[in-house]
Amino acid sequence: MNTIALFPGSFDPFTKGHEDIVLRGLRLFDEVIIGIGRNARKERYFPLDQMIPLIEEAFKKYPAVRVISYDDLTANVARSEGATFLLRGLRNTTDFEYENGISQVNRYVYEEVETVFLITSPHLAPISSSIIRDLHRYGKQVDEFLPYKLTNQPV
Repeated sequence: MNTIALFPGSFDPFTKGHEDIVLRGLRLFDEVIIGIGRNARKERYFPLDQMIPLIEEAFKKYPAVRVISYDDLTANVARSEGATFLLRGLRNTTDFEYENGISQVNRYVYEEVETVFLITSPHLAPISSSIIRDLHRYGKQVDEFLPYKLTNQPV
């Protein structure tokens, strides 16, 4: 029986911290699906049609990783993809408080799903998508925080 984990997030952008969670997740699961959730209330900084191919390129050597986008409840997507695990990374206790509530709701929607938390590797803990967006927005290079090269570098 294949164990499938859905790694959900907005990934705006997908960082080396996210990459670390996926690669470590591959030691636990047969397949990891990176699910980019669409949020109608939030406008993306990095367009989805740019982010998906960049993430796919970053994992081209890993056939057990695939990338999808979705506009639904995460638990519903996990069920439809055959995933019985949700994979999440935690940088700190604030992340845990936030993720704990979400994991309870996901279990309410899809009883068979388990959320697995991996603690972020220490050297990657300071990295967040919001910090990277701010750096990029104000013209700073961000490639050292990403597992791919951006095509729209700051001027």
